Amino acid sequence: MLQPVIMAGGSGSRLWPLSRQLNPKQFLRLTDNTHSLLQQTISRLEGIEKGEPLLICNEEHRFLAAEQLRQLGYENAAMILEPVGRNTAPAIALAALKLVATGEDPLMLVLAADHLIENTAAFHQSIKEAIPLAEQGKLVTFGIVPTHPETGYGYIQQGDALSDIAFTVGRFVEKPGLELAREYLDSGQYYWNSGMFLFRAQRYLDELKLHRPDILQACQQAMQNPVQDLHFTRIDADAFAACPEDSIDYAVMEQTADATMVTLDAGWSDIGSWSALWEVSDKDELGNSLQGDVITQNTHNTLVRSENRLVATVGVDDLVIIETKDALLVARKDRVQDVKKIVEAIKADGRHEYANHREVYRPWGLYDSIADGQRYQVKCITVKPGAKLSVQMHHHRAEHWIVVSGTAQVTNGDNTYLVTENQSTYIPVGQVHSLENPGVIDLELIEVQSGSYLGEDDIVRLEDKYGRAEPH
Repeated sequence: MLQPVIMAGGSGSRLWPLSRQLNPKQFLRLTDNTHSLLQQTISRLEGIEKGEPLLICNEEHRFLAAEQLRQLGYENAAMILEPVGRNTAPAIALAALKLVATGEDPLMLVLAADHLIENTAAFHQSIKEAIPLAEQGKLVTFGIVPTHPETGYGYIQQGDALSDIAFTVGRFVEKPGLELAREYLDSGQYYWNSGMFLFRAQRYLDELKLHRPDILQACQQAMQNPVQDLHFTRIDADAFAACPEDSIDYAVMEQTADATMVTLDAGWSDIGSWSALWEVSDKDELGNSLQGDVITQNTHNTLVRSENRLVATVGVDDLVIIETKDALLVARKDRVQDVKKIVEAIKADGRHEYANHREVYRPWGLYDSIADGQRYQVKCITVKPGAKLSVQMHHHRAEHWIVVSGTAQVTNGDNTYLVTENQSTYIPVGQVHSLENPGVIDLELIEVQSGSYLGEDDIVRLEDKYGRAEPH
């Protein structure tokens, strides 16, 4: 039986403004109207004998990831929380250590949470081809059959043939220039490096010990006394922060004598940029990929996504236009790699748009900041059935709550009472309070904050069912 290990870290900054630090691309519905990339990654494993997925994700994404797995029926899927990012070699080591600690030595199918694979049957066939190799102690990587001379991926050169689609690894090569990429494509001997792997958990740890014992030792220390919080595994933050950063390719795959490649021809893309998304999207007869409220005139080969308002284009070609509630991106399709520089500039200016959307997800639901001024802020809050905000107080602001739909159970100081549709309540400055949805439908309310300081860090949490020790 396979053990899926899903790497769900990363920020996806090249897909700003849809992808943000606190809601990155793996959690977005970029190619499917109903499922995120993470959910598609897990769903395409249906039909393969496997265990429940083990996720490796950032601390700040834990509730978002848990909710998306819950929607797939995995109520208590295990997750390892990385306090800081240290690249793929340490992340996979954490998963391998957790698995072997149970006394088992499963085959780890290591997948990225943000890849697109269009041909599931071909994907399954490549996995089946890889299983006996991994059972023999090989460290298998999946090489993507290239479709064009791509300069944004690393490549793998095939070695000796083991079957029609399996080879020893000749060598790994860095991202090439265009001319060299053309040579690789013409030779038929080079494949894109997908970043997907299959091997025994202990086999990976043995190779890491041989080639990067410093990484293994740091990960062992980080996993020495893990804290189980709900279905989240929290590791020693200081020990993991001291771990060297390195990719599995550099740390293990380029060093081991047992690297093996199984080829994969399944419509794969890492959707690493807006131009990559345009390439895999459905297009009209003029080459345009349009989503949302969009009207075009004399527009060609353009990607337009509108979330909230009408976007109209006239006489433009080869553009990317992305509209959200709080940002608008317009870029030439051949310059979208520079979107990352915009994100860096936003962050350097002290703005919030690099991290959050106007809509912010919380373990209990979400809120949308719909208006703000010098001494006020208005939010639309949605609380899921059975969910409860923390018991808290604020030093600098008072709050008015007006219920739009559903029923709220409000604790206001020593009093607890229900507030139903078209009713309101007032929370004074300094008052201990909480909000809960006791019903079976979403609770929607308008919150009007007023006071001298309205930042999210003016939250003193006294009790929280989700184990949040710091303001969020």
